[in-house]
Amino acid sequence: MSVENINLNFINKSADTNNSGIVIYQQNVAVDFDELTVAWRVIQNVGQLDNHRFVYPILFDMSARDSYGSYTPQITADNGNAYEMINDGSGDILRLASNTAASPNEVLAQNNLPQGAIDICIYRDGKLLAQKTGIAPCQKAAFQFQPRLYIGVASGVQEGDVLSSALLSQINGQINLFGISSADIIMTGGGPNGTPFDFHLENIAHD
Repeated sequence: MSVENINLNFINKSADTNNSGIVIYQQNVAVDFDELTVAWRVIQNVGQLDNHRFVYPILFDMSARDSYGSYTPQITADNGNAYEMINDGSGDILRLASNTAASPNEVLAQNNLPQGAIDICIYRDGKLLAQKTGIAPCQKAAFQFQPRLYIGVASGVQEGDVLSSALLSQINGQINLFGISSADIIMTGGGPNGTPFDFHLENIAHD
């Protein structure tokens, strides 16, 4: 039976003395064009040899924002399913659609409102993970995330911030979580010699 959550423990074993923020994000692999990349987690104020525990839920949640700025309640999005934004008379709601996603490994969101663009927001562990904005009526957006984290060091980044291309180029460490139930994420490097930061897994437990 597969795990529902992956338990992770970040440990700072680097020589960094700048109290840098550790930025973690994921990429939506269901699209082949540029879209907004969001800082999912930012671990701050983690000194040398300090640790920070967090959870990576396998499932993610979805919410829709309509043109009036209202958000639907978050619902758990299951792979292979399609969800639609409709107006049921009381207002705009996000619900399970009768059709399915194009792939069993992705989630589809479609705007079935008569008018008004919507934004789809994806959350993991209650934190914004990804978003697709400006989805016009009759348009769709697909989401698929591999069990892989991108991680790096950056300053001035807050959780939920959209990451620029310059930041993405420096936050390029990769952590593969496939088949893992828990692990330590170890950061090394840094210091006065400018040694590049490195991230790797230790104490891995498999599901």
